[in-house]
Amino acid sequence: MFRLKPPVDIMVPLDGGAPGDGHGVGLKRTLSIWQLAAIGIACTVGTGIFVTFSQVVPAAGPGVLISFVIAGVTAGLTALCYAEVSSKIPLAGSSYSYTYASLGEIAAYLVGWCLLLEYSVSTAAVASGWSGYLNQLLSDLGLVNLPDWMSHAPAAGQGFGVNLPAVVLVGLCALLLIKGTSESARTNAIMTAIKLTVLLFFAAIAFLGFHASNLHPFAPHGVAGIGTAAGMVFFSYIGMDAVSTAAEEVENPRKALPKALILALAIVTGIYLLVALAAIGARRASQFDPNENAPLAVILHEVTGWTWTSALLSAAAVISIFSVTLVTLYGQTRVLHSMSSDGLVPKIFSNVNPRTRTPIGGTVIVAVFVAVLTGLVPLDILADFVSLGTLVAFAVVSGTVIILRRRRQGDQDSFQVPFYPALPVASIGACFYLMYTLADSDHGWLTYSMFGIWMTIAVVVYFTYARHHAVLAEREPASETLTS
Repeated sequence: MFRLKPPVDIMVPLDGGAPGDGHGVGLKRTLSIWQLAAIGIACTVGTGIFVTFSQVVPAAGPGVLISFVIAGVTAGLTALCYAEVSSKIPLAGSSYSYTYASLGEIAAYLVGWCLLLEYSVSTAAVASGWSGYLNQLLSDLGLVNLPDWMSHAPAAGQGFGVNLPAVVLVGLCALLLIKGTSESARTNAIMTAIKLTVLLFFAAIAFLGFHASNLHPFAPHGVAGIGTAAGMVFFSYIGMDAVSTAAEEVENPRKALPKALILALAIVTGIYLLVALAAIGARRASQFDPNENAPLAVILHEVTGWTWTSALLSAAAVISIFSVTLVTLYGQTRVLHSMSSDGLVPKIFSNVNPRTRTPIGGTVIVAVFVAVLTGLVPLDILADFVSLGTLVAFAVVSGTVIILRRRRQGDQDSFQVPFYPALPVASIGACFYLMYTLADSDHGWLTYSMFGIWMTIAVVVYFTYARHHAVLAEREPASETLTS
């Protein structure tokens, strides 16, 4: 359970060679700091501000501004920990690989399952919110209004329902991944710029309808409501993990990764706060409905009375959320591919089709699983679920910093977390605080029950399959363990 994967097996040489013994050809190092930051921004600015805003305002009121600050500070502490670990041992596979090289196999396996949860449920949550803006766009253009039964997952007390547009979106993204279609860094940067421009446009228009009285009462549900909302929006920061997965494609990763992480976090948090302030200033908190489609588009229509402003923002959200869905779905297949290459999950997830050079079987399985989630599970439950998985993975990465320092493992000339060990401990504490706040949400018991079931399945699969099929099991006598 505690055997470590030797870093030489997964370390990415700075000269662009392949991991391991250096034979073969690795990925070309072409990403700059700005392109790397754009990946984090593109993957982070999505459903968190476009859709779940209508979920968190009723929980916190105007105090949701503080909720975004709490989530941003927690993500910032974790980002600094990611920066040290990723620059100290720049590995492919993000926190799963970090854990395998420092804490041992079972810890890495459980983190891998948290990442699978993080990416798959995030993909489902993002796709779930996509249908609302698609429906709003079709309505603004005077084309068609989709009936509720085919555009919403079934909610408590309601009859049959399936989020059909979201299911179709997942299918389209899966087809693109199967065909080998991928976004270049330049295209991603352009789409990110468009997304940020539209959000700045929203803020400028919404501020025209700003009324200071809408900020009172600031915290109608007290500190508990603000904390609960912070836990709910934390899943928006999944893009911080996505930045570290690009370690093998970055120019000078030891310097670029820390700078890109901090840059992406600063831009994302700033945009979130600006848009949130504009939105709650233009509309009273009591008017936000958790079941409302496309809240930002509706606010623009309320402020201006012009349909084109709503249509413009809805169109931007449709494009933006589509790209986020594609990236997060790809992220899950990438984690599974890495785990499969290590023998911890079946080989179908790492089998690459010789013609398309993509893991078709693994992509199909992932797409079916995500489609079921996004079609049948309500958005608010999905958001809480992925927040919990993300917080667990982030807390482990923060703990990894302490382990690496104590064992003097990795490149000692890399980025160093300031105020050690206080900052990693504070990061772990902040993650646990947000985990606690999720227990107080409307679906807290369900979120923790589902997470407990998920991790129980992980433990069972590990002891019945993974530990016996692990690649390291074949050379266990030579493997380094925590007890050595």
